[in-house]
Amino acid sequence: MTGLAETTARLKRLRRADEATNVTPPKMTDTPRFGRNPGALRMLTYRPAGAPSGVPLVVVLHGCTQRAEAFARQAGWLALADRYGFVVVAAEQSPANNPNRCFNWFEPEDSRRGHGEAASIAAMVAHAVRTQDVDPERVFVTGLSAGGAMTAVMLAAYPELFAAGAVVAGLPYGVAQGVAGAMGAMQGGGVHTPVELGELVRGATSAGSPLPRIAIWHGDADYTVRPQNASDIASQWVEAHGLSHDAGVGEARSNWTRTVWREPNSDRAMIELNLVHGLGHGTPLSTAGKTGLGSAAPFMLEAGVSSSLEIARFWGLAERDAAPTAAKPQLDAERAAEKPPVLALVAVGDQVVSSISPHVPPSVLQVIEGALKRAGLRR
Repeated sequence: MTGLAETTARLKRLRRADEATNVTPPKMTDTPRFGRNPGALRMLTYRPAGAPSGVPLVVVLHGCTQRAEAFARQAGWLALADRYGFVVVAAEQSPANNPNRCFNWFEPEDSRRGHGEAASIAAMVAHAVRTQDVDPERVFVTGLSAGGAMTAVMLAAYPELFAAGAVVAGLPYGVAQGVAGAMGAMQGGGVHTPVELGELVRGATSAGSPLPRIAIWHGDADYTVRPQNASDIASQWVEAHGLSHDAGVGEARSNWTRTVWREPNSDRAMIELNLVHGLGHGTPLSTAGKTGLGSAAPFMLEAGVSSSLEIARFWGLAERDAAPTAAKPQLDAERAAEKPPVLALVAVGDQVVSSISPHVPPSVLQVIEGALKRAGLRR
């Protein structure tokens, strides 16, 4: 058995090698002064070389323990910006605000219009519109987990700023007050009726503002933020838009199910609910092959489908894929209740990786992930 001293020395060598060989020049630029910043957030901006006047703007919000630029790159948003020509703004949380770098979507002083972190993100949008020559009618926002819940905050509290948004592994707007309420909502869902959920959105800002369109992505084996929350987000926005809950049409994909609510007398999709089968907590990625996008990391999960690309398609920033096969809508996350043992084991592995990832270099984390995969505890 390898001695402790030898193991420690090996880990130090791996860390030094990782620091020497994994230095990536930053692609995003820091924007230290962007206006009113009551939430004390950091703004980073990326504009593709040669981008013309009047391009769209995409705002991305990372999850807990993540950094803004790494999330934007790993989710594929920077590559998509190069491919389709739009500006990316990434808001970054500070450990001073939240020790785990989670956006405080559950704190009233950070999740209301004109206050805290929500107001800071709105100021970033206004600054980008002024300085980046973007189209104010084509501004979009998306985020993962706590960033997804903060995305729901922005869509509800500042609907006039955004044409559409996308919540990945997040929660409905207004369902938690404080940390205890947030933990309960993450593990629960289904507590509020659709009418109550819709009222939360309608009460978030002054009446009369057109509501954004929204896409929802969630793994049906997510045990960190239960998939019932995805169904609740869909119900919240179906109700807020005044659509019929029975009007959702299911579409069967290769490894996920999409349910779409369209604008009455139109083919325009207003709300999409995407449940990825067998996926845990994180951003669904498709990284393989020439068309691969993004890179796997903690909470950035290979799933055979790129949620970022599909979201860009929903927003009209990228070309649509082939016509899907019709399927029965699935709105209540019944599949998540079917918990095969393998999914439970994988969830354990995910928890191990997420807990240690902030404390070890990528090369060491790769060794640990490999061992967990061989043991059947990771995909």
